[in-house]
Amino acid sequence: MISIAIDGPAGAGKSTIARAIAKELGYIYVDTGALYRAIGLYANANGVATDDPAGVERLLGGIKVELRYKNGEQRVFLNGYDVSEEIRRPEVSMAASNVSAIPAVRQFLFALQQNMAVEHDVVMDGRDIGTIVLPGAQVKIFLTASPEERARRRYDELKAKGHDVDYDALLEEVRQRDYNDSHRAIAQLKQADDALLVDTTGNTLEQSVQALTKLVKERLRDVL
Repeated sequence: MISIAIDGPAGAGKSTIARAIAKELGYIYVDTGALYRAIGLYANANGVATDDPAGVERLLGGIKVELRYKNGEQRVFLNGYDVSEEIRRPEVSMAASNVSAIPAVRQFLFALQQNMAVEHDVVMDGRDIGTIVLPGAQVKIFLTASPEERARRRYDELKAKGHDVDYDALLEEVRQRDYNDSHRAIAQLKQADDALLVDTTGNTLEQSVQALTKLVKERLRDVL
């Protein structure tokens, strides 16, 4: 099976771009961040602090997370319920960052992620796909953009959905997530040695999608 790993910080456009590439190639898209968001959502709903490793670990026995696909689109199910919309709420973002730093949570989700790549051609995005989850991926991309650009994109997205948000608060959250993801003890956010760095600052989403799709196709021709 063919694996394409796209890593990068929060708000770099990984999910949208990875989804578009998967659709173009006919591959399965795997949004690993959605899995961590589901764990964070569950912890919040059960009153457990997401920066409490012992508390979160105790919850794992009661959690079943599944990825299902409807018309080619990934849906996330938590204990049988579709939570694909709930996990995108702003307050779940930091919860996801917190729980993703917990070794027990990463181990809990690790097999699920790897099994998807064993059974399907995949485009998988996250923080440590090219370094930890799929180190043998045929194509690896590290996608980034400036913190200001990523905060602006998030601001525009949330405003379009009717949320009352503050740009400065979002920028601080982006910077805090970057720090958390790159300084945690395990599975730190970093570029794989054999990953191609792509900075999308200043690009429209459509420009980024077109450029990355072309790049991935070229890389696949080189490695296959």
